[in-house]
Amino acid sequence: MPPPSARPFTRRQLQAATTTRPWTKHFRHMLPIPKTFMKRFSLRDFAIKSVRPRDRIQYWNIVPGDQIRLLGDKKNTLHEVLSINRFSNRVFVKGQANTGAEDPGKLPPSKNHHYSRCQLFLGNYELPPTKKVTEPAVVPVFAKRLGTSKPFWNRFFGRYDWQRFATKTVPTVPHLEGDRISIPWPKPEPRTKPEPSSYDTSKDEVMKVTYQPPAFNPLMKGPIPRPPPEAEFLRTLYNSHLVNTLGDSPPVESYLFRELANPHSRAKKHARWLGWQMEKKARYEVLLKEELANMNGRSPREAKAEAAFKWRQILEEEKEALRKQRWKKINDEATLAKQSKRRERKENKQRQRLTALSLKDEPNQFIPKDMRS
Repeated sequence: MPPPSARPFTRRQLQAATTTRPWTKHFRHMLPIPKTFMKRFSLRDFAIKSVRPRDRIQYWNIVPGDQIRLLGDKKNTLHEVLSINRFSNRVFVKGQANTGAEDPGKLPPSKNHHYSRCQLFLGNYELPPTKKVTEPAVVPVFAKRLGTSKPFWNRFFGRYDWQRFATKTVPTVPHLEGDRISIPWPKPEPRTKPEPSSYDTSKDEVMKVTYQPPAFNPLMKGPIPRPPPEAEFLRTLYNSHLVNTLGDSPPVESYLFRELANPHSRAKKHARWLGWQMEKKARYEVLLKEELANMNGRSPREAKAEAAFKWRQILEEEKEALRKQRWKKINDEATLAKQSKRRERKENKQRQRLTALSLKDEPNQFIPKDMRS
């Protein structure tokens, strides 16, 4: 079953829409783009170029790795497709752009052209002599009109597959006129592995077995081996004069589970939270038991309310003490003193402004008797 195509995409995915992969795995490029993604709030923002969804191409027949020519190019220069952008219908080809002098230290930039200007290269064919050309000539042939088979979902590769062929060529090949010329898909280039250098580990060293598991009793009736305690392992490790009772290959990994385990995993966070909840509940039960034991003329409901109030007060005090302890660790005393002086100076200035404040005589004003002159 093909994947759903209605999943929304992000701005970052639109910026990286230019791809070198030829396969069609979904049709998310046919979805409309939010208008907010098209706006540039600063010059540093990446400009997203796109065409209307109804103008986009659903099944691409020109993919990275193909050889094409451009309509209007009188020289019939062959270009290799480097990448494609399915949102803007642009085809990027390899070659030096019109940027002036070439920089040998950088890769040459690539040009991009619209999908409608590209014609697939079918190969070199020998054409029979004509009135203008008296001898057979080998000329490049391009696809003028393309056809495809019905696309289907390939469950093994997880993509859509179809066959493409040329129904009309330019120039016309006489012995293939009216036939469907199959156009194979480009094959990906094999990955080249670099030669190992002196800084790389040789294959022989990698394949060496340097760890031997501890010896166990092969019989099922035998006792289960008990891993020695950590203190015994460390004592034997740092005191070579003692008798080694652990063997030549002790299970060292049993002593590293605390160091190698992630303390911030979700399960451990949840376990710590559960422990904290149980501790709070135990405190509340202790306070409730004490209040119910000493009623002092109160009803059970009042005693429970008093226990809950004390329990909340204790939790708030511990929380405040922990917050102050963190303050002391983060901010040193000099910073706190500087902040307190600044706060005191600000309050003094505000008090002075209020003291020196004078109001004009206006109607509907009330002046206290002790302030009347």
